[in-house]
Amino acid sequence: MTGILYALISAALFGLSAPLSKLLLGAVSPWLLAGLLYLGSGLGLFAARRFYRSEETRLQRADLPWFAGAVIAGGIVGPVLLMFGLARATAAEASLLLNLESVLTLGLAWLVFRENVDRRLFIGAVAIVVGAVILSWPQDIAIGFDWGPLLIAGACLAWAVDNNLTRKVSASDPMQIAMVKGLVAGSVNVALAFSLGTEMPAATTLVMAAIVGFLGYGVSLTLFVLALRHLGTARTGAYYALAPFIGAGTAILFLHEPVTAGFIAGGFLMAVGLWLHLTERHEHEHEHAPMEHEHLHVHDAHHRHAHEADAGPEPHAHRHRHEHLVHKHPHYPDLHHRHGH
Repeated sequence: MTGILYALISAALFGLSAPLSKLLLGAVSPWLLAGLLYLGSGLGLFAARRFYRSEETRLQRADLPWFAGAVIAGGIVGPVLLMFGLARATAAEASLLLNLESVLTLGLAWLVFRENVDRRLFIGAVAIVVGAVILSWPQDIAIGFDWGPLLIAGACLAWAVDNNLTRKVSASDPMQIAMVKGLVAGSVNVALAFSLGTEMPAATTLVMAAIVGFLGYGVSLTLFVLALRHLGTARTGAYYALAPFIGAGTAILFLHEPVTAGFIAGGFLMAVGLWLHLTERHEHEHEHAPMEHEHLHVHDAHHRHAHEADAGPEPHAHRHRHEHLVHKHPHYPDLHHRHGH
């Protein structure tokens, strides 16, 4: 349940960031806002780390290729596409279309990274996709092609790649991962925006963007990485589908955006898909191969190792070895359950 809680809080924070970002777009360019949101998240987490001493394992050299790919896809490309998409769509539409991120994340986890996806998860993903299609279908077919939904879908794909790559480094300090990602990606996009002639926004806009970025991207990403550790990529992405519903509801309540028949139908199908994901139960006899790694842990059924020296109170982090084990219990594809089926 801990991983589910992390995923849901992460989703709530990110979901609120979409309509708030839509409000800020009137005072700042999409490209600059994408950079400011991530830079705000990085600076906020950097300040938080001055007051919080983490016992987590720091990023390792072997993590860097995976992490670099995640920063480029999810920190640089994804936010820019989303901001330009938000500028061409309503906040409610954009928020629900962000459900595509969970489906694309699940698809990549299943087809590329070979994470287990059962029939229930697959049917739920289909419901979410159909709901997104209904939501984005033009009200007037003569209007033709619309760039807004396509750009938002591109952002979802970038974040789906990011999510699957971040799972590879989820044993490391989640706050460090989110902080470095925010500082690097934010600095790159801010520099690119100014190089293209973007003007400096007002100080109040900068502060608001930093706050939205810290909560909606920094804290949210930190919790998302913790959820990846507990649940795996596909299931964390499924729980994360709650984010668009929160964003859409906020846009309707506070931005007075209209509730259309397509919005209701698409939202209903997405809710069905999310319910199928949330009510999944996965249990079977499985085998743990011998493995050695380092991460924060307590001594549970999967951590029965001895210590050569005092490792400190639990939870603690140190390099440890898992011996061969065969047993049966409900589980998700977390750090210790990435077996075949």
